[in-house]
Amino acid sequence: MFQIKGADLLKILFLLVVLLFPVVISADGAADQNSLYDQLLSRNIRNGLVDYRKLKKEESILDGYLEFLEETNINALSRNEKFAFYINAYNAWTLKLVLSSYPGIRSIKDIKGGYGSPWKIPMVKTNGEVLTLDYIEHRILRPVFKDPRVHFAINCASISCPPLKHEAYRGEELERQLADSAETFINDGRNNYFRGDTLYISRLFSWFREDFGNDPIGFIRKYAHCELKEMIRNSGNRIRIKYLPYDWSLNDYPEPLAQ
Repeated sequence: MFQIKGADLLKILFLLVVLLFPVVISADGAADQNSLYDQLLSRNIRNGLVDYRKLKKEESILDGYLEFLEETNINALSRNEKFAFYINAYNAWTLKLVLSSYPGIRSIKDIKGGYGSPWKIPMVKTNGEVLTLDYIEHRILRPVFKDPRVHFAINCASISCPPLKHEAYRGEELERQLADSAETFINDGRNNYFRGDTLYISRLFSWFREDFGNDPIGFIRKYAHCELKEMIRNSGNRIRIKYLPYDWSLNDYPEPLAQ
C-alpha cells in the first residue's frame, strides 16, 4: 500500500492551505505599511506639490508599498476599506508612473507608454490582475462607491488636480478624510472663486457633472467656508458659472535654490 511520510504530508497540507486560502495581510501589517507610506508622503509633499527629485531617491519604499497593495486580498476588506484601498492604489501607482519617466517630462500627459494616454497603460497590479488607472477611476471608484468626493481624493499629478494628502486613506477614517479633501479643494481660492456675479470653478465640476448631481453649486455650498459660503448665500439664484482652464503641468516642487 502507498504510504505518505510525515514530512510529505506536511508539505501537501501546506500547499493545500496556500491554494485554498489567499494571502491576507494582517491588520498590524497593513497599519505598518500605511504608516511607512504616510511618512514617505510627508517627506516628499510640500505646499501641495510633490518633490519628485527627492521621491526618486526613495523609490524603493514606494515599490514596497505597491507590493503590499498587490498582495492584499481585497475580497477580505470591508466596503470602506476597499474604497480607501483603490484610492491609495490610484495615487501610489500614479507616483510610480511619473517616476518611471522623471525628470524628462513636464506633464503626466507626456507619458504615452505605447497606449496613447498615461491612464490607459496596464500597470496597477492588484488581486491577480493588471489594471489601468482609467479602469480604477471609471470602472471601480466612480460607479461602485458613488461618492463625488473621490474626485478630490485621487491625484492626477497635475497643478490643477486636488493636492495629494500627506497620508494614506484608511477605511476607519474615510469619512473624515474625504470631507477634508473636499473642503480643502473647494475653499482654495485658486480653484473656486467669485468675480462679480460669476463663480469660477474647477473644470472637474464640468467633466463629472453627473457625479455632483448636476448641481455643482449645491455641492460647493455644502463644503464652502467663510467668505465663499457667504457669497454663495448672498447671490441666491443669480450665480453664473464659468469653468477654469485645467493646468496639466506636472505638480513638481520647484528645485530649491543652491545654498
